[in-house]
Amino acid sequence: MSVITIVGAGMMGSAIAFPASDNSHEVRLVGTHLDRDIIENVQVNGFHPTLKRRLPAGIKPYHIEELGTAVNGADLIIGGISSFGVDWFTEKVLPVVPDSIPVLLVTKGLHDEPDGRLVPFPHLMKEKLPPGRNLFINAIGGPCTSYELADRRNSSVVFCGEDPEILKGLKGLLETSYYHINTSTDVIGVESAVALKNAYALAVTLAVGLIEREEGIGCQQAYNPQAALFGQSIREMSNIIELVGGGHENIVYGAGDLYVTIFGGRTRKLGTLLGRGLSFDEAMAKLEGITLESVVITTRIARALYRLEKAGLVNMKDFPLLVHINDIINNRALVEIPWKEFQSQAL
Repeated sequence: MSVITIVGAGMMGSAIAFPASDNSHEVRLVGTHLDRDIIENVQVNGFHPTLKRRLPAGIKPYHIEELGTAVNGADLIIGGISSFGVDWFTEKVLPVVPDSIPVLLVTKGLHDEPDGRLVPFPHLMKEKLPPGRNLFINAIGGPCTSYELADRRNSSVVFCGEDPEILKGLKGLLETSYYHINTSTDVIGVESAVALKNAYALAVTLAVGLIEREEGIGCQQAYNPQAALFGQSIREMSNIIELVGGGHENIVYGAGDLYVTIFGGRTRKLGTLLGRGLSFDEAMAKLEGITLESVVITTRIARALYRLEKAGLVNMKDFPLLVHINDIINNRALVEIPWKEFQSQAL
């Protein structure tokens, strides 16, 4: 039995507690400063109020002030934070994690540098560590919703990191009969693929709202336009993965993640509202209080590619769908899918 400490009691961080517990590990769940109500609820009755599931028996809940105690003796630290918590996790949590303990992030996202370079969060965190530190920061990618993981439905993910032996050890700790784990040392490829899906899931779900605008909310969904946007998304995602130096095989994880994301959640809500004809500001007002990874990642990817175009390294005409959703978000354009710009021609 090992000790696994999860920092961040959000839905995915807490869902990882299920395979960890099923493998008979001691699981410690540490809430951030934003998770006090969750931790208090778990302390009282073991029920997670946002995941809407009872956590496995034996999980030990901690408030953030008890972080040192929860990390002491741990064999693995899991970062259960969203992209909005990356700086906080880097500044507050990593300093108390010994280099001998690997870190595994559930976080999906990319950071854009002024020169157009896109940096995955594990690399970004390592860049911010003090000189002399040698912490191994790994990440999880692939299609897996927190609800279904907590319900122990078959899910296939990928753990990425720099050291194959560490990845092998992490796989051994967390793989179960329903939680299937691939491993990859292509961190930039995996992380780019699964981050991009948030931007393109917004694009695909525009088609849902467009049909509802024509035929009424609750109408039978039309799948041809969604499929066309899905296909264009895969084309552009593949090109971006190649552009940043990732292996082409990682599109498998991005495509799977895109597929699961377009069926529900916050990004689908936003895309549907925009497709119905609401402006970006009107749609965001409807979703008041909801944080949207799709908005952040679209802005960062587009900003990076525009910088690369200025340097003569890319042509934004190769990314018409990304350009359009960025224009909707940042230039307040209305939805008008550029279908003709998607067409490829035989040579």
